Amino acid sequence: MTIATAKWTIADYHAMIAAGILDDRPVELIHGEIIEMAPEGEPHAYLSTVSGHYLAQVLGDRALVRPAKPITLPNASEPEPDIAIVQPLGREYLSHHPYPENIFWLIEYANANLSKDLEIKRRLYAEVQIPEYWVVNLQTQQLIVFRDPQNGDYNTRFTLSEGVISPLAFPDVSVSVAAIVSL
Repeated sequence: MTIATAKWTIADYHAMIAAGILDDRPVELIHGEIIEMAPEGEPHAYLSTVSGHYLAQVLGDRALVRPAKPITLPNASEPEPDIAIVQPLGREYLSHHPYPENIFWLIEYANANLSKDLEIKRRLYAEVQIPEYWVVNLQTQQLIVFRDPQNGDYNTRFTLSEGVISPLAFPDVSVSVAAIVSL
């Protein structure tokens, strides 16, 4: 006997949200499956909040820093990255969440869910050509940077624990690694 999993579309997912079915449930849509999100521990909540404020100051009005808000991807996915740095399209976001072409880069903070962020979400974001993806390993206080998406994965990966990094979208901007990873 073969067991088939029911896949949900983004429209189905939005209908469930509108109907209140998913109220008070921390979930996200990944490849048509509704996945429970791990609860945020204090370091995760603190660092993602402080880093979001820091990035907003560094980038000014060149980008919009969206903390823990959905993005809509064409592969039947609507994840909620910890931080999404997106085009500042103003009121356009009243009618849709940012699409891949609106996203400069994404950041996930990971402790218990490190393998999910390094494997599932890495491929998810690479599939839709998100140009840059950062994972903060809270256990080691390191920044893992993925760039150059091709064929469903990122070709470039490097790890930083100090210094500065310039995002691909803003090569003239220096982002302090410590401001992103240090507790």
